[in-house]
Amino acid sequence: MDRQWHDQFKYHIKKHRAGLNYKLNKIDPYKNKQLFLDDYVIEKLDSLDRILHQPERHGPVLTPDVSLGQTQTQTKSIPWWNPDSDLWEWWYWAMYDGIDHHNELPSKMYALEGRVSHYATSTDGFHWDTPEVGLYEFRGSKINNVAYDCSELDLILFHIIRDDIDPDPQKRYKGIFAKSNNLEDRLPGFSHNGFDWKYPDSKPIPSKDTSVFVHDQTNNQFIGTVKHGTEWGRSIWLSTSPDFIEWTDPKLVLHSDLIDSKNRKNRVASVVKDANYLSPPLVDDNDYLAEVYLMPVMPYEGIYIGFPMLFNPAGAIPPPHGNFTALNQTELTVSRNLHNWDRVANRSLFLDVLPWDEQTFETAQLSLCGPPIIRDNQLWIYYNASRYRGPRELYTEIEDQYFEQRGAVCLAKLRLDGFVSLNTQQSGSVVTKPFLAKGGVLHVNADVSQGNIKAEILDAESFQPINTLSLKNSNPFTGDHISKSLTWQEHDEIVSEKLVRIRFVIENGDIYSFWFERS
Repeated sequence: MDRQWHDQFKYHIKKHRAGLNYKLNKIDPYKNKQLFLDDYVIEKLDSLDRILHQPERHGPVLTPDVSLGQTQTQTKSIPWWNPDSDLWEWWYWAMYDGIDHHNELPSKMYALEGRVSHYATSTDGFHWDTPEVGLYEFRGSKINNVAYDCSELDLILFHIIRDDIDPDPQKRYKGIFAKSNNLEDRLPGFSHNGFDWKYPDSKPIPSKDTSVFVHDQTNNQFIGTVKHGTEWGRSIWLSTSPDFIEWTDPKLVLHSDLIDSKNRKNRVASVVKDANYLSPPLVDDNDYLAEVYLMPVMPYEGIYIGFPMLFNPAGAIPPPHGNFTALNQTELTVSRNLHNWDRVANRSLFLDVLPWDEQTFETAQLSLCGPPIIRDNQLWIYYNASRYRGPRELYTEIEDQYFEQRGAVCLAKLRLDGFVSLNTQQSGSVVTKPFLAKGGVLHVNADVSQGNIKAEILDAESFQPINTLSLKNSNPFTGDHISKSLTWQEHDEIVSEKLVRIRFVIENGDIYSFWFERS
């Protein structure tokens, strides 16, 4: 079997004799973990399938307070750890029903109340408190957790980033604001505490009604993904900044296509035909475009992982409401330069809508609040979830009590590096692109609880095992571990300053990533 495998690679040898130095910089398992979201690190794949893994859901963590007239909570930011207070901090929006429950009168501020920023704290990231901040009068009282009142400056606080790298404590918190009258511009702001803000004189970042901003600490840059229209409908445009003040003009980086529109039709139909789901109303069988509504970006192990929310219209809403009913679901993309993005695992859904059980919020619209957070060797994923999209009166079959809370912020968790694995239920192998060996210990993140994984170090040019670092000498690993070292029976030191590849052989299991640690 090994002889047959090596014969299959004979044609590679001549090909790589002239191009190894060019390929050298393509992967560096000493600098970053190497994941398998795309083929970038893969030379040869045999009998392994790329599997996208959905995170485990842990339910809502920020829910609307019905006693205050709140109908929905939503946020455009992830929580941030404050080492000074030993607390997680979170800024979020609460939508209201338009009734002042103290005076039982329609609220004149209803249009803006849904954009007032509220403040929450937590010790564990799951259970959240809403402390009295006492900064702004809201509905006749300062006894509230309002952290920013958009009515004072006609600016809405969209995003917050806590930046512990910036040496200036006055810029510890960085905010992105939008003009409340049109939501079409984004403006930066700075604060020492997340409550008191100063606004630099800078050119606005053009954006439509939604956006996501993150901090790429490795490259010390800020990334903004904003929404603008194209011939493919709402699409993702990129703007970056080295200092959070001067931003590049947005450039188109991701839009939908005919495959997305075909997927839209199938995804809507599957929900409509299943009695366990809340069917979106006004399904009219028209061929609508799928659109990319927003996309948080996560800098991760030398790559960028995007989480595009696909807007899948189910039917047009007649006037006076307009717009569409829709299913909004999240996929994965990957990039190495922020400009060129590849869709992951044949566009499988990372977060899908759930059946209606009279409790879940995740029946219509799912979108990440921002990039996942690395905690306790897991990826914590906070996302907005809505029970329906469109006017409430269209959902006549559902009792009003279940829609008193229409949306919440939820939490899901994923194993570290766990977005995608190479999987086999039998036996398969993967050979990596070449890299410069520098000694050290080979590690894998793998689940082979019902099987095993072995490895061999190959000469990059000949594809032959180096010394005793062969498959037959490899000690098989069985189990499930996010960081497991692989060893050999007759251990030769991993060569240094030599171009090599790795061949992994997996029996019944998954490999998520690999890397080297130098001793």
